[in-house]
Amino acid sequence: MSNALFIDIRNLSIHFPAADGEKTAVSGLNLQLRRGESIALVGESGSGKTVTARCLLGLQDAKARITADRFMIDGEDMLAANQGRWRKIRGSQIGYVLQDALVSLDPLRQVGQQLHDALTANFAAQAALPDRQSVKNRTLALLKSVGIADAEKRLTAYPHQLSGGLRQRVLIATALAANPTLLIADEPTTALDMTVQKQILDLLQQRRDRGESLLLISHDLAVVGQLADRILVMHQGKVVEEGTAEKLLHAPEHPYSQQLLAAVPSPATRGLKLSGQRGTPLPAKNISRSVPVLEASNLCKDYADKRVVNHVSFTLCAGETLGVVGESGSGKTTVARMVLGLTEPHSGTITIQGQRWSQQPESRRRLQRRGIQLIAQDPLSSFDPRYNVEKIIGESLDSVGIFGDERKKRIRQLLEEVQLGAAFLQRYPRDLSGGQRQRIAIARAFAPNPALLVADEPVSALDVSIQAQVLDLLAEMQAEHRTALLFISHDLGVVHHLADRVVVMKDGSVVEHGEVDDVFHRPAHAWTRQLIQALPLMAVQQQHLARR
Repeated sequence: MSNALFIDIRNLSIHFPAADGEKTAVSGLNLQLRRGESIALVGESGSGKTVTARCLLGLQDAKARITADRFMIDGEDMLAANQGRWRKIRGSQIGYVLQDALVSLDPLRQVGQQLHDALTANFAAQAALPDRQSVKNRTLALLKSVGIADAEKRLTAYPHQLSGGLRQRVLIATALAANPTLLIADEPTTALDMTVQKQILDLLQQRRDRGESLLLISHDLAVVGQLADRILVMHQGKVVEEGTAEKLLHAPEHPYSQQLLAAVPSPATRGLKLSGQRGTPLPAKNISRSVPVLEASNLCKDYADKRVVNHVSFTLCAGETLGVVGESGSGKTTVARMVLGLTEPHSGTITIQGQRWSQQPESRRRLQRRGIQLIAQDPLSSFDPRYNVEKIIGESLDSVGIFGDERKKRIRQLLEEVQLGAAFLQRYPRDLSGGQRQRIAIARAFAPNPALLVADEPVSALDVSIQAQVLDLLAEMQAEHRTALLFISHDLGVVHHLADRVVVMKDGSVVEHGEVDDVFHRPAHAWTRQLIQALPLMAVQQQHLARR
């Protein structure tokens, strides 16, 4: 590894104008990155890590005030650089991989066109004018370099026609178009399936193995632990701890670093709280096995001559959590939609509380619906933005006929249960954080005391510590209400922490089904073993053991 410093920043502070003066987003940051080195900035939303990354690209808000004792990129002072100089840095010296590929890629343009634009823009910045064939050859080479098969065919694809993993690979290829010295990857695996996440991390690992520089931005210590030589933990705009990946993953010193690591579900934390009084037992469950709340038998579903659910069967009892695990396209969300009565199986039956549910007219299902509730992945999209919190929760009480003073009392009680309180009654979804919105979604779901609750990826887009709080809350409220919980997820680690039994799906079929400890510790199917091996914390632990 060369000793030459590529990034040398001392005492960086970034301030934004606010109603009461200035808000400091980053304070006193020191960051040195050598050529060939891999560094990670880790912290939750609002910690300042993305603001720092954008500052390294000259993409900070025009109103931002930036101060630093030293701000050098590849030996050049960039503190007062104009946008013309930054344009020559971006792409050619520093590539940037944004978090959400579906949002970052232009939905109206083909993949080949977007890569062509990235290449020609970078050539133009360097005053080079390559011919059309050279650009196409370089485009194909880029797609192949990030592991995309049938590169020629993918050139004409639109972003929505690609899987999440393929979109992320295209985004990485775009960032690598001009062969930059440093690649900045901002949350490159958030909300991706575990196996797809592992593929993206492996791709970034290949770059690291070639001695190329990498700056990772993440909220998850376990994810970056596989790739980073050093990790800087950020909290409220400051670096609170810095060290090697092995040190921070095995012996973090700062309480905030310890909190981030402890919030990641692991085999050792099953049945224990991940937040608050960490390590204390979760409430004991009272599972009634006598009469299942939900019975699904031989469910099949076809879309356009393709079978997406193939003879799926399971039962779920009162007070029990059944995890359904699989990648995108495995059929798990279609199963959830059939259970919710949002789509019908082509064959097979669903029974809820002893009554036939599937293939029934809505007039017969209306009364049953009050006993079934949903917690969606993105509560913001499931809330009416015109409703305040009181009305959002109150709407769920309409079906059970709770009105007047009793309604107000019930709403306040629910807000206390989800640890928010009456101060949130008049707030609107836009005024809430992601964790607060998910707590409101949980309160709304439990409001009518449902017999069955379906949670579809309820924590996949949350910071790890917020995820831990939501998982603890869900476990506590389920135990109190004795609700049957169908928990849909791509993350076997989260399911192992919360569920009693698990169904593992692949390509529409159940490949494994059993008690969660048996499936997690003694998986019988190769696909289940692959899902377990893709868990970041497991991968990091195995990696560090191999080094010893």
